[in-house]
Amino acid sequence: MAGEAFGRTRDGEPVTRYTLARGPLRLQVIDYGAIVPRLEVPDRAGRPANVVLGLDALHGYETVSPHFGAVAGRFANRIAGGRFPLDGRIVTLPVNDPPNTLHGGREGFARRLWRAEGAEETRLVLTRRSRDGEMGFPGNLDVRVTYSLPEDGVVRIDYAAATDRPTVLNLTNHSYFNLAGEGAGDVLGHEVRLFADAFTPTDAVQIPTGEIRPVAGTPFDFREAVPLGARIREADPQLVRAKGYDHNVVLRGTAGTLRPAALCRDPGSGRVLEVATTQPGLQLYTGNTLDGTLVGPSGRIYRSGDGVCFEAQGFPDAPNRPGFPSTVLRPGERFAAVTTWRFSVG
Repeated sequence: MAGEAFGRTRDGEPVTRYTLARGPLRLQVIDYGAIVPRLEVPDRAGRPANVVLGLDALHGYETVSPHFGAVAGRFANRIAGGRFPLDGRIVTLPVNDPPNTLHGGREGFARRLWRAEGAEETRLVLTRRSRDGEMGFPGNLDVRVTYSLPEDGVVRIDYAAATDRPTVLNLTNHSYFNLAGEGAGDVLGHEVRLFADAFTPTDAVQIPTGEIRPVAGTPFDFREAVPLGARIREADPQLVRAKGYDHNVVLRGTAGTLRPAALCRDPGSGRVLEVATTQPGLQLYTGNTLDGTLVGPSGRIYRSGDGVCFEAQGFPDAPNRPGFPSTVLRPGERFAAVTTWRFSVG
């Protein structure tokens, strides 16, 4: 499958857009940031619409994108103070979300060119080598991300990586979903269920405190389907600090096995998204920093709450939290993770 031009980077490198299709589902991926700029799925009447937020041109993804549709890495989410211990020494990273490092730093995986190694009608393989010392992380890391459409209505993302020195790794796709359609307004009416009985509360700078807190009796209780907006404006300190939901939940079941993580339904269109993953956690994020300065392909501006992210990943700040599932990767080991998005109507 041949791709099509999607502009050139500021360094003059060409960027290519690939379109995967199976039935009515169409998935676009660019080899910059391994980004999903567009994902079309039908509503209950069979009408297709793009259900992810994005930008019209490459320049926006290079400069102002809040990780729309990108693969975040080398370490998705936050690392406290831009530092962590590893095998008796302190690794220091550039701080890009003061006082923390977010999504791998200023020039993390979301702002790097990837190589397309295989492009088929329903499958795309992207690879890159993250050099030793890139954004401060140790070890040469070889990463592979495969997008595929294995059956009708399903997007599958396979992650694989290996290193030549001990390092830390946390990968996720950072798509912002709006099942009513990109630019359709806020998603506060979307009904969400999370397969989690606990979450990891954060401090004043969005770093987990280390506590694993039950969701019962809190605004983070999505064990039964609840509209996203039902409790988002409660005066809970966790919601106040984050200006909405921006928290990791502890998924049920055994990490490493593909199991349900989230279910999201838009009552208006009837579109349903089911997220499954092998990862231990899921970051629920309601686009709290969207402030009306970015314009999507629809020509409409994005405001807080106009999209929701279900970021399947390891726990935030895990390198500094021995009680969290380890995100250390060593030579001879192979990192592997899977996340699926299953779309239907109901």
